[in-house]
Amino acid sequence: MNFEHLRALTAIVDEGTFEAAADALGISPSAVSQRIKALETSVGQVVVRRGAPCTPTAAGAVLLRTARQVQLLETEARHSLGGGASTRTVTPVAVNADSLATWFVPVLREAAEWADTTLDLHVEDQDHSSRLLRHGDVLGAVTADPAPVNGCRVERLGSMRYLPVAAPGLRRRFSTGAGVDWAGMPVLRFNAKDDLQHQALRARGVERFPPTHTIPSAEGFLAAVRAGLGWGMLPELQLGTDLLDGSLDLLEDHAHHDVALYWQTWTLDSERLHRITGCLRRAGRQHLRDAPPEGRAAAPAPSAPDRR
Repeated sequence: MNFEHLRALTAIVDEGTFEAAADALGISPSAVSQRIKALETSVGQVVVRRGAPCTPTAAGAVLLRTARQVQLLETEARHSLGGGASTRTVTPVAVNADSLATWFVPVLREAAEWADTTLDLHVEDQDHSSRLLRHGDVLGAVTADPAPVNGCRVERLGSMRYLPVAAPGLRRRFSTGAGVDWAGMPVLRFNAKDDLQHQALRARGVERFPPTHTIPSAEGFLAAVRAGLGWGMLPELQLGTDLLDGSLDLLEDHAHHDVALYWQTWTLDSERLHRITGCLRRAGRQHLRDAPPEGRAAAPAPSAPDRR
């Protein structure tokens, strides 16, 4: 395989169109098209779905992973040889919204000091982020999946605890002599993949769900709970002093749910990947529950339910 052909594939997937890929590579759109045709001829399969945006086929995803690995190693080799030290390499990483809004922030602080790297964060539900690894879209992913993707290594970071909370006024409106009216009180969800609230309802015998509002933002989700739009399972790390000062009420004692998080990354001897992995380990030990102690890797455990 010709590396320039693989570079064209990467540019098309990253930029979304042949024209934008041509601009990124500094060549003509026809030249990009010719490279993709040559790549498809060499592997005997279509590698790009022509659309808006363009996406890789199953064969293209395999090649995309290879292309990104080669690019990463090529860049690090150049830096080791003293060339390209002033350039920044894009490093795509998948992380779920709740993590990005809470314990992942120290990783961003460390990344701010890296002169050779720019982060390209893909916000994806933690139960679906391993898909981005399979497709070659990212170098690593914070995921709830303990089973390593082919060609990747996995380690446990720790657990995020979620608590069922609501605004005091909403709780008063839907309180009965027997406790909370789970079947009637409006509920929030992050997106269609977020099943944590509905699992909590089913555990309490509620099969027909109450009015459900969708808030696809970690910060917006918290704001909506505070505003009384509905109750929700919120990360303990995101609550701050809300429970202590009475801004929010815990709907039920001992009703927390812990979601185990893992870090999956390619099995490459890459300085950048080692650096990011070290940042995640430190942040996990500082903020997550049951994080492995320094110098010890945790064994994978069964995966957690869907969550943003």
